Amino acid sequence: MIKAFHTFLLVVLCYCSSSAIAPKRIITLSAALTETADALGFGSQIVAVDVTSIYPAYVSKLPRVSQNRVLSAEGIISFSPDLVIAPEGDVSKAIEYQLKSAGIKLVSIKQEYSVAGASKFIRSVAAALEVSQKGEVLVKQMESSMLQSLDLVKKNPKHPKVLFVYARGTGVMMVAGKNTNMDAMISLAGGKNAAQGFSSYKPYTTEALVNANPDVILMFDFGYKSLGGINSILKMPGVGLTNAGKNKRVIQMDGELLVSFSVRLPQAIKELNSKW
Repeated sequence: MIKAFHTFLLVVLCYCSSSAIAPKRIITLSAALTETADALGFGSQIVAVDVTSIYPAYVSKLPRVSQNRVLSAEGIISFSPDLVIAPEGDVSKAIEYQLKSAGIKLVSIKQEYSVAGASKFIRSVAAALEVSQKGEVLVKQMESSMLQSLDLVKKNPKHPKVLFVYARGTGVMMVAGKNTNMDAMISLAGGKNAAQGFSSYKPYTTEALVNANPDVILMFDFGYKSLGGINSILKMPGVGLTNAGKNKRVIQMDGELLVSFSVRLPQAIKELNSKW
C-alpha cells in the first residue's frame, strides 16, 4: 500500500514538474510574433504589442508598449505581463535585467528568412507559450500551404528582376540588397533581386536604380503612398530610364505580410508571385 502510494506520488510530481502553466498576460514585440501567438490561440492573452503589429485587425486596437521602436522597462512592466516575447537583439541587457527582477519572463526569438526558418519560428513561439503540440499542428498547416504556393511559383514562367525600395517619403529611401528579408521574399516568389553587389540595406540613389534596371519596382503599401502613388513615382529621377518605369511596373503590397516569414508566408509568396 505504501509502495503504491509512493509510486502515485512520484507520478504526480513528475507530471506537475513537466506541465508548465501557459502565460496569461503576454506582450509581443514584433508583427510576426503577434500574428503567430494569435494563430496559436493566445489572442485574448495579448495585453500589449509593439508599434509594427497591426494584424489581425483587432491588434490595431491593443495598447502599444511605446509610440516608436524605443523600448523601456517601465513601459513594459506597466502592463503587468508574465511573458514578453521579443525578436533576438531587440531588448537590451539592462531592460532584460529589469524585467527579470520584476519577475517577468523574457523570451528572445531569432527570425530566419526562409521556409525552414518560418517553421522554426512557429515552433519557437509555441515553445515560449508552452504549447509545443499546437505549434507542430500549425507548422504542418503552414508547410502544406507552402507546397501549394511554391507549386504556383514553379508554374509561372515570369522571373522578373525586382528592386525593392523602402520609403517613408522621399527623405527616407533604402534599397534591399542580398541577405535581407526582401531578398529572400523576392527569390521565394520567383523573382530575382535586381540589387546585387551588396548586403543589407543601403541608401537609394538614382545611379543605383538606373544601373540595376529592374523589370519591377516593389514597395510596401505605406511607402508607395508616402511617395504619392504611381504617377509621382514614375516622375522620380531615373525611374523612366528603367524597364519598370517604361512599363509602369511599380507594385505595392502589405509590408507586414511581406516580412512576417511565419504563419502567412505561403500567402505572401502566392500574392507577390501573382503580381509578376
